[in-house]
Amino acid sequence: MTAMPAVQAGGLVKRFGDFHAVDHIDLEVHHGEIFGVLGPNGAGKTTMLKMLATLLAIDDGRAEIFGVDVAAQPHRVRQLIGVTGQYASVDEDLTATENLWLFGRLQGLRSADARATARRLLEQFGLEEAAERQISAFSGGMRRRLDLAASLITRPPLIFLDEPTTGLDPRTRGQMWDTIRELVNDGCTVLLTTQYLDEADQLADRVCVIDHGRKVAEGTPDELKTQVGDSTLQLQLAPGADQERAREVVLRVLGEEPVTTPESGRLNVPLDVADRAADVLIALRGAAVAIASVSVAKPTLDEVFFALTGHGAGPGHGGPGDAGDPGDAGDPQTAGGPTGAVPDQDATGPDDHATEVTR
Repeated sequence: MTAMPAVQAGGLVKRFGDFHAVDHIDLEVHHGEIFGVLGPNGAGKTTMLKMLATLLAIDDGRAEIFGVDVAAQPHRVRQLIGVTGQYASVDEDLTATENLWLFGRLQGLRSADARATARRLLEQFGLEEAAERQISAFSGGMRRRLDLAASLITRPPLIFLDEPTTGLDPRTRGQMWDTIRELVNDGCTVLLTTQYLDEADQLADRVCVIDHGRKVAEGTPDELKTQVGDSTLQLQLAPGADQERAREVVLRVLGEEPVTTPESGRLNVPLDVADRAADVLIALRGAAVAIASVSVAKPTLDEVFFALTGHGAGPGHGGPGDAGDPGDAGDPQTAGGPTGAVPDQDATGPDDHATEVTR
C-alpha cells in the first residue's frame, strides 16, 4: 500500500491584485523526507508555504496535509504542523524557559506539562545552559534554535521551515542542518524553503525549483544536476584575465553560457562529455586567456538553477516581490508574531481557559 503523502497540492494559485505570487504549482511531499523548495527572493516560496500552513487563503487549487483539506479543515491542519518563519518570534524580555512555557500554554498544555516540555526541548537543542537567560542576550543561532524548538512543542509530524538558516554564520548553519536531520530521524517530515543552493544540495531528499511563482523543475539533487550535463568544468582565471573574452570562448566552443562569478574570476561550464574540457582549454589558450587552476567535477545546483531560469538563486534575482514574497507584509508569522506550531484556538487542555495563561 502506498503511504499517504505528507503534503499533496495541485494547481495552487495566490494573487495579489494582478500579480500571481503563486501560479498553478503542484506539489507532493513524501512522509519522512526533507523536501526543499528552492528559489530567489520573490519567487513565491514563502507565499506557498503560508497557503499550506493556513496562514493565507488559497485563491485556486487544492492542498491536503496528511489527507486533511487545508481550506476546508484549517483547525485540523494546524494540529498536524509546526511552522518556523524567517524572523525570530520569541519575546526578548523573557528567558528561554519562559518563552517555551508560554508557547506550550498557548497550545493547550497544562502548566506542569509545558514546563517539562520546555526543559526537554532546551536539552534537545543544546540550550539548557542558557535556559534562564533572557533572549536579548542570545546569539542569532541560539534564537533560531529556540524558534525551531517552539515549533516542536506538540511534536507535529510535519514541520515547515521558511529559510531556517538565513543570516547565520557557516558554523551555526551546519549545526542547524544537523538539527533538521535529527528531526527526520525522529520521524518528522520537513518542508523547507531556501535560496541557498548548498543547503538544498546538502539537506533535501528532493528539490522543487520555483521562479516567478511557477515550478520549473523537481527531482533529487542528482536528477536535477544531470539536466545540465554529466560533468562541470570549473575554471579559475588568472588575476587580470579577460573574463568577458573567456565567456565568449566558452560560448563559441560549447554553445553553452557558463555560470560566472565575476568577483572571484571563476567560470563553471556544463559538459555533456568530460572530454570536451580539453577543447575549451585549447581555445582559451589560443585566445590568450590565462588560467590559474582547472578541475572537472559533477554539476552543482547553481548551474542547474542558471540553466533552468537564466539567473542565479541569490538575493536580487526575484520577481516584483524581490524584497520578499508579497504575502510577507503584515503577516504575524513574518512580522514578529508567534511562530512555533500554529496555535489552534480550539486546542486547549481540560483545565485551561482560552484567555487564561497562568503559572
